[in-house]
Amino acid sequence: MKKEILFLKKYQKDFQELLKESFDENTDKLIKIKNTFLNCSKKGGKLIIIGNGGSSSISSHFSVDITKNAGLRCVNFNEPDLITCFANDYGYEKWAEKAIDFYADKSDVVILISSSGCSKNIINAGKFSKKRGINTITLTGNNKNNPLKKLGNINLWVDSKAYNYVENIHQIFLLSIVDLLIGKSVYSA
Repeated sequence: MKKEILFLKKYQKDFQELLKESFDENTDKLIKIKNTFLNCSKKGGKLIIIGNGGSSSISSHFSVDITKNAGLRCVNFNEPDLITCFANDYGYEKWAEKAIDFYADKSDVVILISSSGCSKNIINAGKFSKKRGINTITLTGNNKNNPLKKLGNINLWVDSKAYNYVENIHQIFLLSIVDLLIGKSVYSA
């Protein structure tokens, strides 16, 4: 039991340090993203958020909260029928790109999450969004020079190779933007 307690204490300390460092590095970008979201909404656009695995769950959570609590339209592409249909018809590496092709408008903002920054389907979505001139925001971790990070107009990067640290910080970033839009962290949901 002592070994587990030491592990958890170190885990918490390491996470706290990484979280502080990540916010220090990205505070200006978080404010810029808030303003990008507001401009998108003023132009009648919507937010589109896509991620794989745990990042898809983060996408769903963020999409609901920013729509319900902050009043901005947001959709995520986590429906199994959409993913399996587009993956079957266009290939798994192209399904997210095709979803953007079918659903995104020029006034929208596309948010792409890949902890590694190396997910081919998310990279292809980023390339397509960039080619189309759609404002794109990326959230990545791992290698600072990952391919997805090079495709966004605004890029939030977490300096860690630990997937759970990266994914947790991505979620904190996104939900802090919701609270930043609302202007407070305690409100009636």
